[in-house]
Amino acid sequence: MKQDNILIVGTGAIGGFYGALLAKAGADVSVVCRTDYQTVKKQGYIINSHNLGNWVFNPSQILSNASEYKGKADYLLLCTKITPNIDRVKIIQDAVTPNTTIVFIQNGVEVEQQLIDAFPDNEIISGLAFICCNRIKPGVIHHLAYGKLTLGSLNKKLSSSNKVQYLSELFIQSGIEAVTTNQITTSRWLKCLWNASFNPLSVLSDGLSTQEILSSQEKLIRVIMQEVCDIAHACGHTLPADSIDTNINNTYVMPPYKTSMLLDYQNHQTMEIEAILGNTIRAAQRQQVPCPTIDTLYGLMKLKELQTNQA
Repeated sequence: MKQDNILIVGTGAIGGFYGALLAKAGADVSVVCRTDYQTVKKQGYIINSHNLGNWVFNPSQILSNASEYKGKADYLLLCTKITPNIDRVKIIQDAVTPNTTIVFIQNGVEVEQQLIDAFPDNEIISGLAFICCNRIKPGVIHHLAYGKLTLGSLNKKLSSSNKVQYLSELFIQSGIEAVTTNQITTSRWLKCLWNASFNPLSVLSDGLSTQEILSSQEKLIRVIMQEVCDIAHACGHTLPADSIDTNINNTYVMPPYKTSMLLDYQNHQTMEIEAILGNTIRAAQRQQVPCPTIDTLYGLMKLKELQTNQA
């Protein structure tokens, strides 16, 4: 039986964790990592998971650039942040062959078209991770809660694509929940409810936990989430009626968690302001939907970004 060749580009918390799971399921998994390159070369990735146990993930190939990859990737998983300083096409193009399926597991809305335009002949799968997972130091990943993946093909109907289903089954074999959908863009807006609320508020509150933010500002969070729902609806992606309550209730029961945006801010790294907030606002402007609260969040976050750049 042929072993699946998988290349992960961007192996922070998300890429490292899901790459480790695919290796656990029997795939041949290689990684492109820059910041942790020397550490991973020596020790691999140390995975500490709340419900899957602790283990070491030793990638088949540890690379500093996708062009170094030896072989042909069946799946290329792009797990970097979406920020203006990262050219998503450039960092993966040397490893994409005609038979490579590109999977991006990234935050943000309206982020698909760049990859569709660059790789029109490759199947592209949009992935969403509903997970609490942090890289706590080089080569060490702490999985606190959840882990569900939602996957959907962007340029092929679900019924005609077995690649998205096959990838989902690989993840299920590794011990996590994975589902497929033919409404992946709607699912991306659904995730934006949480990201557009808690990511910026965690930065603006100077590091309060998700529970602290929610317990003191649930009304504000509901306002933000409703604005996202209104924008999504205007864009043709009506979210379930209980979406806000579900997000609120799930956040109350999750462990204290530092958002990815907060970690980037504390580490003086570029934050995903545009992918999460900027694109949401631009969609609202296009559809003529008012979103005053998100507008304010965006402005405050741009000031934080300016402060970080001047530090």
